[in-house]
Formats: sequence, structure tokens, C-alpha cells
Amino acid sequence: MKKILITGASGQIGTELTELLRRTYGVDNVVASSRSFAKNETVEKDGIFELVDVTDGKRLHEVVKKYNIDTIMNLAAILSAIGEKNPQLLWDVNMNGLYNCLEVARETGSMVFTPSSIAAFGPSTPKDLTPQDTIQRPSTIYGVSKVAGELLCDYYYNKFGVDTRGVRFPGLISYAALPGGGTTDYAVHIYYEALKNKKFTCNLNSETYMDMMYMPDALDSILQLSEADPSKLIHRNAFNITAMSFCPEDIKNEITKHIPEFVMDYDVDPIKQEIANSWPNSLDDSDARKEWGWKPNYNLETMTIDMLEKLKIKLNL
Repeated sequence: MKKILITGASGQIGTELTELLRRTYGVDNVVASSRSFAKNETVEKDGIFELVDVTDGKRLHEVVKKYNIDTIMNLAAILSAIGEKNPQLLWDVNMNGLYNCLEVARETGSMVFTPSSIAAFGPSTPKDLTPQDTIQRPSTIYGVSKVAGELLCDYYYNKFGVDTRGVRFPGLISYAALPGGGTTDYAVHIYYEALKNKKFTCNLNSETYMDMMYMPDALDSILQLSEADPSKLIHRNAFNITAMSFCPEDIKNEITKHIPEFVMDYDVDPIKQEIANSWPNSLDDSDARKEWGWKPNYNLETMTIDMLEKLKIKLNL
């Protein structure tokens, strides 16, 4: 049975991953952590919780040793839009934090899962069906940190034998927790506003295509890759995975099938638009499918139905 430490457990992915891993491996085998109390009852009160700042390598090592951790799921990160406003903070958390996780894993024999992102690609990357192995010249500090993180994980695997694994997440959509400052956040907020106010102002232009994924599929990918036979993993780190590619008009049209009175206008954020323009329209995830059986369960239609149903309950509508 795995003994798992989740860093950044109070974030968008971490909140739901913590619940899934506690159900899968048992409450006593999963340690959730964050650098501060977020008043997240699910994460902090329904199981083991520790205050851990990933930039503090000594504290990280203490918690790993205390609970005999053999798997570190490093979700602590500053996202793209916030990172452009504070590059130094992003580098400290995303890179120094990952380095500390890898060093602790090297010392203790732990596995490390850490996600990369479509932000690891850039304007010169092929836009459609972006290959697994291709040019990566990102134009954001977030993307730079993700490319560097991919390479650092590969280095620790090749140099020290640390079992490192990861996926390149597209934009993630969830009803359970709001996102934390990413460029694809509009695809979450649009559902909330459609139900509450029947209108939404999008900060990207109408034809901005980006890869997206529903959170249940994202969580399944973490679990599947973590349990995959290591002898079959050729790439190990930063697998392309995807479920759907759509633009704001596509998601608006899908929502209006269920909420006909919903309307959307546009007030483009130039910073977010520039970031979005540098990312792929769609990814080729054939290597993940071949090496560990990746396959998503949701598309835009089925995700929209589930999001609206779940949010109605959450919002008491």
C-alpha cells in the first residue's frame, strides 16, 4: 500500500485528488499538505494534514520521514497569469519546490509525480495535434518553469534512478474547487455565471482554441500513471494527455442547450490572450495511450451536463 504525501493539497487539483486518494488507499495512508491553512475542511479535517512549504526542504524531509512516505505528489505551484505578475515567486515555488521534492525522493527512495502543462509549449510549437516530442520554447515564466521541471525530473531519473512521472495537463475544469489564476480559468467560471446570472464576460476572444479536460479524467490520469508498470514507460515524465479542444463560443453554445437565456460577451485581457495564443490548439496523446492505457471518459457535451448538474447542487439552485 502506498504512503502518499500531496503538496499543494488545497489547490484546484489537490482538493479533489486528496479525496480520491483517501478513498483509494485509505485515510491513514495519505498526508495532505499546504503552506498555510486554507480553511478547507475536506482536506484539513477529514484526514492527516501537515503544514509544508515546498521551498523549505528540511520541513519537507521531516514530514516524508515522519509518515514513511514512498510517493510524493507535488502539486504546489504558482499558475500562469499570477506568475506573469510575480515571476520570482513562481520560480521559487515551482522550481525550488520541485528540486526539494526530488532531493527528498533521492534521499528516501520515494517516487515523485509532478504535473507539467500545455504551457510548456510556445509560439513555435506545432499548433494542431502537438507531438509528444517537439520544440518547446515557451513565452511565459510559467512555461519556462514547466520545461525546466520536465528536464529536471528526467535528470533525477537518469542520474539517480528516482522514479519520476508526470503529465502535461491541459486546462482543467472542476465544480469542486475554483482555479487559482490560470489562463484557462474562464472555462470554469462560465458555468458558475451561467447558472447564477445567466451571463458571462469572457477574457479571451471567441475563437481561442485550447485543450481542456474535466477534473475526473485528470484525477484518473494521475492514478493510472502512478500505478503504471515502470518498465513500459518510455517517456516517464510529461506525457501529453487531452480530452477535448474547444473555444469560448463552443462552450457557450453547449451551455445554451441547457440554459437558452444564457448570453456571453467579451472583454479580452491582453496578457491572458497573449499567453493563450502561444499554446497549442490540440495535443497528440498517442504515447500516453500506448504506454499506460490513457483514455478520457468525458467530452464537452457530457462534461457540460455533469458540471451543470453538480453545480446546481453545490449552489443550491
